[in-house]
Amino acid sequence: MQLDDLNAIAEKEKAAAKKVCLRTCMSAGCMSSQADVINKNLDAEVKARGLEGEVEVRRVGCMGFCGQGPLVGVDHDDGRHELFEFVKPEDAPAIVNSLKGGPCDVQRGDPQHPFFAKQVKIVRANGGIIDPESIEDYIAAGGYQALHQVLTEMKPAEVIEEITKSGLRGRGGAGYPTGLKWGTVAKSPGGKKYVVCNGDEGDPGAFMDRSVLESDPHLVLEGMAIAAYAVGADQGFLYVRAEYPLAISRLQIAIKQAKQLGLLGGGIFETPFIFNVDIRIGAGAFVCGEETALMASVEGKRGTPRPRPPFPAESGLWGCPTLINNVETFANIAPIIGRGADWYASFGTEKSKGTKVFALTGKITNNGLIEVPMGIPLRQIVEEMGGGAPDGRKIKSVQTGGPSGGCIPADFLDTPVDYESLTKLGSIMGSGGMVVMDDTTNMVEIARFYMEFCMDESCGKCIPCRAGTVQMHHLLEKIAQRKATLRDLIKLEELCDMVKNTSLCGLGQTAPNPVLSTLKFFRKEYEDLLQPDQFGPPGNGQPNPQSAPK
Repeated sequence: MQLDDLNAIAEKEKAAAKKVCLRTCMSAGCMSSQADVINKNLDAEVKARGLEGEVEVRRVGCMGFCGQGPLVGVDHDDGRHELFEFVKPEDAPAIVNSLKGGPCDVQRGDPQHPFFAKQVKIVRANGGIIDPESIEDYIAAGGYQALHQVLTEMKPAEVIEEITKSGLRGRGGAGYPTGLKWGTVAKSPGGKKYVVCNGDEGDPGAFMDRSVLESDPHLVLEGMAIAAYAVGADQGFLYVRAEYPLAISRLQIAIKQAKQLGLLGGGIFETPFIFNVDIRIGAGAFVCGEETALMASVEGKRGTPRPRPPFPAESGLWGCPTLINNVETFANIAPIIGRGADWYASFGTEKSKGTKVFALTGKITNNGLIEVPMGIPLRQIVEEMGGGAPDGRKIKSVQTGGPSGGCIPADFLDTPVDYESLTKLGSIMGSGGMVVMDDTTNMVEIARFYMEFCMDESCGKCIPCRAGTVQMHHLLEKIAQRKATLRDLIKLEELCDMVKNTSLCGLGQTAPNPVLSTLKFFRKEYEDLLQPDQFGPPGNGQPNPQSAPK
């Protein structure tokens, strides 16, 4: 494979384009509502009417407006775009009928709705546009051009410098500077190095990485290959949880296609560069999203974390330097190389560059996937793009960062969404889960829900997390059942501090966050549930010597 071959594939695909394209969303959400049957019926209807010469029926990845699915998009040759929502298999004749101006009573969406118009798509640029099971579609959209560029025009150090200059920070949650991490792996001694893509997305309500893998698997593979060239690795692993069968299937197809075209394996673009990728399927343990636990799982061991240092960049898989980034981080790489670090850094804030993909869910009118520039006010996401709470209710809080994050009250909706601003409020960016709550939400119940999740998902290796989450959950249940006193609340706060500061890994260290943030902003909801303490005056948490038995 040479550049001319790559360009020839792209030109052939573009030349084969038809006047009209019917795009059916084939992500897991729409597939669960018979999107495959819808696509089949659309194809049959087009053929039955003899329109196959001018109408293409294409299977595409996630369009983002998941709450309105199944979705069908229509691209006309005059530049018009249409969107059909809540499509059913029996709607196919009406949709095809509408192409010639015929009547169609299928619900239409607005492609110019703020949900779409406010987005800046870098990672999801191909989502809902290309067929994720067609490498030719990806190449026609500019795919693998960035990989060719780095292999033929750039030295590894120049690639790392470009990523550093872009300001990209890891999208897995911690926000560690990507270029700095790549540079550390590149400088680490050792002949064997690895690149690992963390696709073990486990936060409740989060499905950003699943969607990227299902919609644009080659984008992730290309990012991994560029990273491998930059740090000197020849082997990569994609770690994906077993609950994502569609993503795994499309990755398997993508890897096979890339190997067949010489874009993975040996002698890529007829250079000495070698890079192979294997998939490792996780069993669904939340802790395996933590990088040392993930590496243990890849090695075939039980997925439990280990103390750091040494960090994976120095001693990772089988003791070798290992670069670990998540799906969204790798999906940013090819666009950065292709369009330049300055272009990427033009989005976002001074310290939080680029865009971020969020799964917007909960008590919100418009839910689904959005990609927005860093620094966008939370209010713009929730009220303009999300349409606010349904049924005229008021927004009460927005939870970001999953079980490691916190609840941001409505008073702070004007907060810019970037790493530093969210941290100041006791929350985190996390991997991109964003759960909206209205004024009917009980915040104590929310804290209990997340603590139950952390308790169940604790690997049990360290005592503070293993025992502390159980005790905190017990106290939250006691408070919710109106059986707790002020001393229980004080004990809960002490446990939060202990678990946060003594747990081994990030899961335990951040498990108290939902409790701490709800206590900080919604403390009265806790206090209203407390019972009088017969052994001591409220407020000091100590037994009252005068009322204690003598």
